[in-house]
Amino acid sequence: MREGFKDDLDRLDERLAGMGEAAAAAMRSATRALLTADLALAEQVIGADSALDDQRAECEEEAYSLLALQAPVAGDLRGVLAVVYCAEKIERMGDLAAHIASTARRSHPERSVPADLEPVFAELGDVTARMADRLTQFIRGGGVEGGYAELSRSDETVDALHARVLATITSADWTHGQRTAVAATLLTRFYERFADQTVSVAKRLEFAATGALPGPR
Repeated sequence: MREGFKDDLDRLDERLAGMGEAAAAAMRSATRALLTADLALAEQVIGADSALDDQRAECEEEAYSLLALQAPVAGDLRGVLAVVYCAEKIERMGDLAAHIASTARRSHPERSVPADLEPVFAELGDVTARMADRLTQFIRGGGVEGGYAELSRSDETVDALHARVLATITSADWTHGQRTAVAATLLTRFYERFADQTVSVAKRLEFAATGALPGPR
């Protein structure tokens, strides 16, 4: 029974890793749609978000079944509960990518981001998608110790990019109007929250693997 339970946990982790892959792909596609005013791609991201919602429900259902049938203790219990927590956070990452795609859809055929901010948003998309990639690797690696610290450093990069956008839209040189400034503010917030979710998941994975919460960021 113990070996079978381990197999069940591995399958559960693989489901979670699949969610991480989907979130990373959604962020890449959403950013590309945003920067190129690609309506079809934006629609694709928005439409795919429901699949991530379904994956979260499946993860939770399997996790609760394991809790009911196997009554795990100690590290195994932490692992199962971590899946429930992390599935919710990764599903939220998909929602945030969909919000970015929705912004691109609303602005079409115009672009939501002015040319002078495109490099910053391209970097935001790249950094956050790579954070989701690393998160997926941590899931498959059993909650690698040090993953939380690594993603926290990446999150600081996202925070700095967010601050750069805010400084640009509030400067005296800003010529794109209030509406574009508000859109840019909301967009950077979506990226920032996406990054925050990856850090939160990495922290919970590390706790599940070690039994100790990682130190403060």
